[in-house]
Amino acid sequence: MADCKTNSRRDCFREAVCINASRVYDACRDRECLENIPVYFTERDQEMINNAIGVRMKCAEVINVNIDTEPVPFNRGYYCVDLTIYFSIGVDVTVSPISNPCQIDGLAVYHKKAILFGSEGSVKIFSSDYVCGDDDIQNPCSGNLPKVVCQIAEPVCLGARLVKSCDCLCSCCIPRCVTRRFGGSFDHNCAEKTVEATLGIFMIIQVEREVQMLVPVYDFCMPEKICVEEGNSDPCELFSKICFPTEAFFPPREDCCDEC
Repeated sequence: MADCKTNSRRDCFREAVCINASRVYDACRDRECLENIPVYFTERDQEMINNAIGVRMKCAEVINVNIDTEPVPFNRGYYCVDLTIYFSIGVDVTVSPISNPCQIDGLAVYHKKAILFGSEGSVKIFSSDYVCGDDDIQNPCSGNLPKVVCQIAEPVCLGARLVKSCDCLCSCCIPRCVTRRFGGSFDHNCAEKTVEATLGIFMIIQVEREVQMLVPVYDFCMPEKICVEEGNSDPCELFSKICFPTEAFFPPREDCCDEC
């Protein structure tokens, strides 16, 4: 044990306390190239796609992920995780050789499945939230299924192409928060042309459970930084504390880029 007289207070073990924390029981990472996944557009934008002579992908963004977790039969403690990932795909559409491209946003959907270990639990969980001056709010009873967390980096745009097809997407299977983003419905007549996009994604999927853990306590966390009001400070003094942007004047070498 550290000597409290010769070391700082934060180096001194004071007591062991029990805390409630999320423990990661299992996790996996994945690098996937989503090749030629269809991009769906609202009825107004689909008319422009039908008349297009070329497209170019501008940007891509993950806007929502639906997660469904089910126990794996005859394999205790394991769970099947079904992910439905919704992408917003921005494309530049060229309708005429003499006209400028016009950017529109479409929807791409990708399904991912993984089997991970999440341990077992058969209890029912009851909890409440404190309300000042009123009765506490009783939260609905929940089971002891593990919590699944999905982390996805920004997609890498690899390409897009315009193809002839007849494909439709019913908006009834899309969450409302997704359809509201595009300002229209995807439930319309089959498209004469469609856009197929290729994306690269990096993701981490982890299974967590709320557990009680015994941890050592050294001291309370007292902030050491003093609050400073920028309005009363000298702007030149604040500017002098900013590091010189060396990277902006000297681009990195090839070997540095390879390391990144």
